[in-house]
Amino acid sequence: MELYLLVDFGSTYTKLTAVDLDDNYIIGTSKATTTVDTNVLEGYDKALERLLRNHPEINMENISGFSACSSAAGGLKMAAIGLVEELTVEAAKRACLGAGAIVNMVFSHHITKREIKKLKEADIDIILLAGGTDGGNKECIIHNAKRLKEAEIDVPIIIAGNKDAVDEIEEMYENTKMEFYIVNNVMPQLKKLNVKEAKEVIRKIFIDQIIEAKGIKKAEQKIGEIIMPTPEAVLLAAELLSNGYEDIEGFGELMVIDIGGATTDVHTIGEGFPKRTEVIMKGLQEPFAKRTVEGDLGMRYSANALLNLVSDYEFRKYFEEDDKCNHNIAKSLERRRENVDFIPETKDEEEFDKAIAKICCDVSISRHVGHVEVVHTPLGNMYYQTGKDLSEIKYVIGTGGVLINNSSAKNILRSVNKKSNKKLELRPNNPSILIDRSYIMSAMGLLSQKHPKSSLKLMKQYLL
Repeated sequence: MELYLLVDFGSTYTKLTAVDLDDNYIIGTSKATTTVDTNVLEGYDKALERLLRNHPEINMENISGFSACSSAAGGLKMAAIGLVEELTVEAAKRACLGAGAIVNMVFSHHITKREIKKLKEADIDIILLAGGTDGGNKECIIHNAKRLKEAEIDVPIIIAGNKDAVDEIEEMYENTKMEFYIVNNVMPQLKKLNVKEAKEVIRKIFIDQIIEAKGIKKAEQKIGEIIMPTPEAVLLAAELLSNGYEDIEGFGELMVIDIGGATTDVHTIGEGFPKRTEVIMKGLQEPFAKRTVEGDLGMRYSANALLNLVSDYEFRKYFEEDDKCNHNIAKSLERRRENVDFIPETKDEEEFDKAIAKICCDVSISRHVGHVEVVHTPLGNMYYQTGKDLSEIKYVIGTGGVLINNSSAKNILRSVNKKSNKKLELRPNNPSILIDRSYIMSAMGLLSQKHPKSSLKLMKQYLL
């Protein structure tokens, strides 16, 4: 028996997955509260102890490898700076999100002293500085680079803008204490993305520095390398499942929704081109593997933010017809925000959590999918598509605590479907629903880096 152990140091729980590579099955999983505030290995050791106790067939001497990912201590937090909000700023954001980061701050055009102050006060791990296509505007990115230098910003800066500005910025920074990296422009041509090198450098900084700063380096020394942020692992798993590997067929275009305590992440794999011949693409090129993060949509930490998104009347519409909402909505949301470990104990509390999850699902999909704009002209109507057309997505995979533990998970995920009151949104028509009951998506993303065939077989087996 050849064993492989996969570890996810999450913001709330440290999760372990033990895989038998010979027979391609998951021997077992376990979890314990993440202990990043003391010693992250305490939570890992507890989870490992539970795994070994529940599965005595696991012999540590037979483990051929370890891989780990992390979103502990708030995950990887970044700021994106660009020129035009809809173009280079958006390109910078997509590079950050694709690398598994949470984009906490976004700035466009000439950054001001007030914005620099906000940036310095924020808890940011990396800054991605973009702006201008190659051969285009270089004055703005140089201005912003100077502002960052004058402020003596002490976090790594990735410069990913107009190549014509690179030499001047490099000369500006090279005799300072600033840590900077120069990579290819994230938008070298108008509306064309090129984020691969930026993502690689983000991951390198994450591995080399950030996990050490957050105390997770101790775990790396014991179990092996922490190779990526958790959201990137999920995205890699989704890509593998979509594309297939060698002789194993993939699922085609798919979506993964992860509803967490603080955020709702949506990953989609597919081109997303217009499905109708009369529709014209508009706006920035969409990545094949796209991720969005909604920081105001969560089950616990950000529960209060829902009050800014839906009215009490709208909130109640997310309940089933035979389930009446007897809650004071504001108080129930506040209770969950104050007690992030809250677990529903009654049917009413379960139904309230289900309504929150439906809102997270519905609103996050509205923000993630593309939409069609109808323009009336003397020659007739013109149709423009911005973003991805996801109407023909075949599978929607749900993960995250509320979906894994809720008996109505499939019902919650049907909130992604096309709606009569949101006709211009390019939502899935009627996809098949799968649930990640074993919480293996991040683990399979890790495993895919060294054993892609096993990872794909396991996902097809356990998600079905």
